[in-house]
Amino acid sequence: MGMNVIPVKELTADEPKMLTLNLLKNMDPNDPQNEKSRGQLTMQLTYKPFKEDDLTEDATENGYVVETASANAPEGGGMLVVTVHEAQDVEGKHHTNPYVRVLFRGEERKTKHVKKNRDPRWEHEFEYMLEEPPLNDKMHIEVVSKPPRIGLHSKELLGYVDITLGDVVRNKRINEKYHLIDSKNGRLQVELQWRT
Repeated sequence: MGMNVIPVKELTADEPKMLTLNLLKNMDPNDPQNEKSRGQLTMQLTYKPFKEDDLTEDATENGYVVETASANAPEGGGMLVVTVHEAQDVEGKHHTNPYVRVLFRGEERKTKHVKKNRDPRWEHEFEYMLEEPPLNDKMHIEVVSKPPRIGLHSKELLGYVDITLGDVVRNKRINEKYHLIDSKNGRLQVELQWRT
């Protein structure tokens, strides 16, 4: 439906605060879609800052916090499924025949290319069998334009995004439209799932 962000610096520690937030399409302050009303969310928040005193003696060792495995921590292998759905408003200086390159753990995979299209739809799925959850990994995804068969210009990068995979493992599934870096208005919709 919508989203918003509350900067922690606007909250006073240990004091409840009532807030009414306007729901936004995305967090881009220049996006005209955010002017459309998506409703409001009213909530009461209490900011509880982390304090050294809150640590028990068992939780520290030589002044450092020792992380213990929690019941929710994912263990063991699984399959990371990446579905490249579509892109919007991608444009090249010389041509727009887009395809997607997915770079993960030294491996490169590609979608088919779509001829002369600024809003391509691929619906291409990639699967990665992993021995352990990719909690600290990132995936680099590029939208690249393939030159026509006969042409003076080589392939060109239309934008890219780097996705941190820890959230995918914890949430099991994320389906987002990412603003492409190095692109004026380009967006890429990617769905990621972690299946154990």
